[in-house]
Amino acid sequence: MRSRDTPMLLNDPTDDVFVDAATKGIPALASPVPLSQVGAQGWNVLNGDCPLPLAVIRTDIMASNSAWMVAFARHHGLLLAPHGKTTMAPELFARQLADGAWAMTVATAQQLQVCLSAGIRRIILANQPIGQSVDVCFRALSRHANLELYVLADSLAGVALLADGARRAPGAVPLRVLVEVGAMGARTGVRDIGSALAVASAISSCPGLLLAGVEAFEGVLPDSAAVLAFMTRVVETARAIDGLGLFTSVIVFSCGGSAFFDLVALGLQSLTLSRPVLRVLRSGCYLTHDEGGYALEFERIQRERRVHLPEGKLRPALEVWSYVQSRPEPGKVLLTLGKRDVGHDTGLPRPTAWFRRGTMQAVAPVPVGCTIAALNDQHAHMVVPHDSPFAVGDMISVGIGHPCTTFERWQVLMLVDQQLNVVGAIRTFF
Repeated sequence: MRSRDTPMLLNDPTDDVFVDAATKGIPALASPVPLSQVGAQGWNVLNGDCPLPLAVIRTDIMASNSAWMVAFARHHGLLLAPHGKTTMAPELFARQLADGAWAMTVATAQQLQVCLSAGIRRIILANQPIGQSVDVCFRALSRHANLELYVLADSLAGVALLADGARRAPGAVPLRVLVEVGAMGARTGVRDIGSALAVASAISSCPGLLLAGVEAFEGVLPDSAAVLAFMTRVVETARAIDGLGLFTSVIVFSCGGSAFFDLVALGLQSLTLSRPVLRVLRSGCYLTHDEGGYALEFERIQRERRVHLPEGKLRPALEVWSYVQSRPEPGKVLLTLGKRDVGHDTGLPRPTAWFRRGTMQAVAPVPVGCTIAALNDQHAHMVVPHDSPFAVGDMISVGIGHPCTTFERWQVLMLVDQQLNVVGAIRTFF
């Protein structure tokens, strides 16, 4: 599974995995091969060596994206704890950690287990644990003395659940808890400072729990003005909790940061508390970026220039290749990809490039006027100008929106170089 571009985790849960033709993306005639050896098979996407549709990640762009975000974070005094739910790929977690990420973030107990199996020992579970998830957290702390685990709480009831879990796990390393602050009409999180103070006080008084800081998620808010107002309130909440003298160690202040990382940096630049503050950005989508919502937000970030930006930019690294299966009408092309292959929750994919084996020497941009109008389970309906050049058998690449819901459709994604040579593969654990 390890390509020359990605480092190994302490324990790689994919080391002994074999893949064969029963796995989407693996050639039909290929013998079973260890995932770690996929990059040694000599496959090339444009040569037709792999079946299409095929999800690929361009390693050069991914490396550039990672370096860009690391540079942004360092300039603004931020730490990265990338949200692993985006890719659920330990190989990509390894890249992010090797590039300087402070921690990994997860959303569920299952995702926590993937990180633990990969040897990751600083993890933010960016949710309030409920039910068995509470005991999963304390069991992990009991088994891994070097584990630094953070969870969220936004109510006295939630704190009570965590306190009960701590009583069932005497002697475990303390569970670090962040007070979650939310916005009216949005998702979880306390809605006022009084509630935040009550939750913080309850956490600090419970044996087995450690009040570690404050957390918020701004990504569901509608625009820059709403995010900036929210950040102001979150900072005020942190200062109010600090005013009670409840923090006993370094204070973690964590926000989402996939779409509005510039505004998070802006909102935190003047934050000072009684103890040192770790400003943690949990951006999950920067590694592969997209052609949809995050691309639009990045255009806003570049346009507004509210904060310093490194040279260069984030670019889409994840794409899905397919064939032209049919051209039944002059203005319609059917592609061999559909809802089973690409996310469509934040917009339909966008055709970006095409190639015809035997007659073209290089990939070309898709002509202007070509759009994906609809998706079925296994087909994409592409509207094209009547004089467009596409024929049955041509290869079409589409850019995706919202990486999370494309990654989850693939057990294996190919890592490719600039010539679309397959140089490795990753496995996801959704």
